[in-house]
Amino acid sequence: MRRILFATNNERKVVEANAACMDFEIEVVQIKLLLDEIQSRDPIIISTDKAEKAFAMTNKPVVVTDTFWNIPALRGFPGAYMKDVNEWFGTSDFLNLMKDKADRRISFTESVTYKDLMEIKIFSKEFWGDFAESPRGSGNPIEQLAKFNGETIGEKRDKGNLSHDPKEYVWFDFAKWFIEKK
Repeated sequence: MRRILFATNNERKVVEANAACMDFEIEVVQIKLLLDEIQSRDPIIISTDKAEKAFAMTNKPVVVTDTFWNIPALRGFPGAYMKDVNEWFGTSDFLNLMKDKADRRISFTESVTYKDLMEIKIFSKEFWGDFAESPRGSGNPIEQLAKFNGETIGEKRDKGNLSHDPKEYVWFDFAKWFIEKK
């Protein structure tokens, strides 16, 4: 079995990564690093910077992820700032922002960025859903409101499911590339 280091403090992300990589016999091993994340409206800049910092700290091939959220009715808000926004906003704050909006779409772009001594490789995938009319399920505010395929992320997790089929994760694309690379 091949292994790849994944710099994250988020246990859920490790579970999702391993679910997507298991068919390729790749074990995703969590390493917890304190990475100072830059802020930008460009998710590629953020992810690249994070990968460079993680590689500099480990001096080993490493992967990082970053998630970029987009609410078209709010002109792309909150972008890369969802982690902070989820600490500031409750579900009612999001619902108030969306109450008069005809366009209730929401998307997130997940990026997996690999870095070793020779290269940096970025994989990104965008998922589109819409806002629920009221909170459903558990988790942070956006997990209770963002619906994909009819259910909120919180509802899926309450049932013991992942937010998406592992073959839909960007990790699956990374795993196909990584297995060929090695």
